[in-house]
Parts: sequence; C-alpha cells; structure tokens
Amino acid sequence: MKRLTVFVVLAVGMAVLSGCGTTTASRTGSGAAVGAATGAAIGSLDANAGKGALIGAGVGALGGYVVDQHDKGNID
Repeated sequence: MKRLTVFVVLAVGMAVLSGCGTTTASRTGSGAAVGAATGAAIGSLDANAGKGALIGAGVGALGGYVVDQHDKGNID
C-alpha cells in the first residue's frame, strides 16, 4: 500500500509540473526533469532508479510537449 501511495503522489506531482514554462523547449525540458526525478524515486523502490529515471524523463518530456501544444491550440 505504501508503494502505491508514493506512486500516486509522485505521478500527480509530475503531471501538475510537466507543463511549467512558457516555450515549447522549456515545457518539454521541465517535464523531462520532473519526470526523471519522479521516475528515479519510483524506480528506487525496486532498486531500478536509473531505469525509472530514463522512463520518467521520456514520459515527462512527452507530457510537457503535449501540454505546450494544447495551450497553443494545436491539440483539442
């Protein structure tokens, strides 16, 4: 149960912060940074911090990019 709680809290935090910034590059970069930190934290629960950081960085970068494109009106 503790792992699930940690995962949910970190996932929500990543989602909230993935779109920080004003340009596409800053939003994608901040999403990648937050995703990497979140992924490393989640991965460290199972001794896979590096793998979690890589996956989190990819997901965070994608999230930041999607938020940016949505804010610009390119995605409904």
